[in-house]
Amino acid sequence: MDWLGNAIGRRVVGYLTQDVRSEPLVPGDPEALRATLKIGDVLLVAGRSRVAAVIRRMTSSIWSHSVLYVGDMLDVFEPDGERHTLVEMEIGVGCASAPLSKYAGEQTRICRPFDLDVKEREQVARYLILRLGYEYDVKNIFDLMRYLTPLPLISHSMGRRVLMLGSGLPTRAICSSLIARAFDQVRYPILPRIETVSDEGARREILHIRHHSLYMPRDFDISPYFEVVKPTLCQGFDYRKVEWAERRATPRPEPAPPVTPEILAMRRDQG
Repeated sequence: MDWLGNAIGRRVVGYLTQDVRSEPLVPGDPEALRATLKIGDVLLVAGRSRVAAVIRRMTSSIWSHSVLYVGDMLDVFEPDGERHTLVEMEIGVGCASAPLSKYAGEQTRICRPFDLDVKEREQVARYLILRLGYEYDVKNIFDLMRYLTPLPLISHSMGRRVLMLGSGLPTRAICSSLIARAFDQVRYPILPRIETVSDEGARREILHIRHHSLYMPRDFDISPYFEVVKPTLCQGFDYRKVEWAERRATPRPEPAPPVTPEILAMRRDQG
């Protein structure tokens, strides 16, 4: 019966990953993105598939997928010579590497862990690299099928619990949970649970790492410990050089000729 389950799983994956929206809302600049990314950055993707729509609806966020940028730490190349610089947990594929061009033109956002040094960034990236080949949690796929129909508005906490899915096996995960486990290796907070305690009249906060299965792509965006980096601004944005369509459509008036002494004399004679 394994062949039947695999066949059904492939059909479900094909259905969920099919694009239902043709164009991204705000496409990015691939060259600016490439020039801005650093090892350890989390790249969020809006996505255009059915499963992306489910995750966006359940999390009340535009982001449905998270990817880790590993720079030149991988010696994997496309046939055209492009290096694989991303590691992701992809539905129907598992943990795999990919070139940055895979998300060219998609709506993306860079979330950068603040103040992590190069060694710590590489440690986070290495954690994902060593898990290449891990399986995507199949149980998560079948659970997501239940939420393809429109749902009434639910709270963020309820949505988080609904998406806390999966088998829990160490070699199976979903995209955001695997990245959360990578940052846990360097004890870097994403959205920790905060406990306030009183100690001899002074109040202080203690952070508790949440379980990795509770993390969603949007958490890297709203985390107070990740910086939102916008490639357009980093590469030098000058609003004065923006070409607006309506300005180009309106013919510009011809410049007035210079006023010479002869023209002044002619005007006096006509007056």
